[in-house]
Amino acid sequence: MKLYTGMGPNPRVVVIAIAELGADVELEAVDLMTGENRQGDHLARNPSGQLPTLQLDDGSYLAEITAIVEYLDEKSSGSLIGSTAEERAETRMWVRRIDLNICENLGSGFRFAEGLALFKDRIHCIPQAADDFKAITQEKLVWLDGLMDGKEFICGDRFTLADILLFAFLEFGANIGQPLDAKCERLQAWYARVASRASVAT
Repeated sequence: MKLYTGMGPNPRVVVIAIAELGADVELEAVDLMTGENRQGDHLARNPSGQLPTLQLDDGSYLAEITAIVEYLDEKSSGSLIGSTAEERAETRMWVRRIDLNICENLGSGFRFAEGLALFKDRIHCIPQAADDFKAITQEKLVWLDGLMDGKEFICGDRFTLADILLFAFLEFGANIGQPLDAKCERLQAWYARVASRASVAT
């Protein structure tokens, strides 16, 4: 298998997952800054022009980080999703909550403000909404922080895709002017635990 990857939190999610699972996946960088992901070769792999994209052993392609990680988890007999129906449902619940409430808003806040020069000719941008998206992100992080009491990871004592997703986006946020508020003490401690994992050092 080969992962077409590049800069940004979405590829980072899959790269961390690959390291956690010990999956045998070749990495090939696609240059987001020059728009290589929006050119013919990559569009043939992924018509959305996005990263990452996984080429399977049969030559077909799989996109979208949740689909990619779930596929790799199944192929590797991993535990990033869960070993029972209940665990898998819990993981997927939290992945969706984190994706919609935090990641999407954080990303939009960046694309419509600091990243506007890069994205204005690629997607429909709403610069006037950037501050609101950033504010919603922070509100949802405070909400999540309030639910982390006594929990080692997002799904209790299980390290899952939900943790990887949130970590990658908070790591990104710290570099683009959207850091995790110091008052979110539970999430700060959670972040440090995730950052200490060997997979994150990749």
